[in-house]
Amino acid sequence: MKNIDTVIFDLDGTLLDTIEDLTDSVNYILAKHIYPTRNIDEIRSFVGNGMRRLIELSAPSGLDEEKIESLFEELKEYYTAHSNIKTKLYTGILELLSYLKSNGYKTAIVSNKNHAAVCELRQIYFNDYIETAIGQKEVIRRKPYADCVFSALESLGCECENAVYIGDSEVDIKTAQNAGMDCIAVSWGFRDKKQLIEAGAQIIADDATEIISILEKSRSSNLMSETI
Repeated sequence: MKNIDTVIFDLDGTLLDTIEDLTDSVNYILAKHIYPTRNIDEIRSFVGNGMRRLIELSAPSGLDEEKIESLFEELKEYYTAHSNIKTKLYTGILELLSYLKSNGYKTAIVSNKNHAAVCELRQIYFNDYIETAIGQKEVIRRKPYADCVFSALESLGCECENAVYIGDSEVDIKTAQNAGMDCIAVSWGFRDKKQLIEAGAQIIADDATEIISILEKSRSSNLMSETI
């Protein structure tokens, strides 16, 4: 890894365990329209490509684009108002963020969740630690396109070559590749280690303290090379 001074985080499955609120929100919309609901494992397999894709995969097959768009708008509104019922921090996340802040790292969240919900959750959980948050918006292409990452870096005044992306899915790994960034995949989220390896993960952290160790080793290695 390069000399890292900026850390970009995914949100769902990386910083926050949001799967129960996502499942409940999707099932509320499905039940409202008298469609079959989904179990939590199904929803876990569907997340990662934004909420429109989530409701598209969750709804019965054969619905037209107009209906999917309508369900998507309903899901965005409902989830934004119910995004913090069962959601919780993963173990060690605040300690990791405290370490990053005290050591001068710039931080941001880049998520495929709708922008309003991302900003709401950043305000609730990370207002003292994470400087900016970008969710899915019509004006910017969602991950795995790198546009949202570049937007976050521009907001922070940071360079891509000194940033690392941290996420829990194949979408996050591809996003980092498209941005030309290093990536740390985490195994505590919505994909297991086998899936991460198959997606091309080269660095995998099993808990938040491992991320601190990886960053410290990177910083020490780069300091040594500069000295030499």
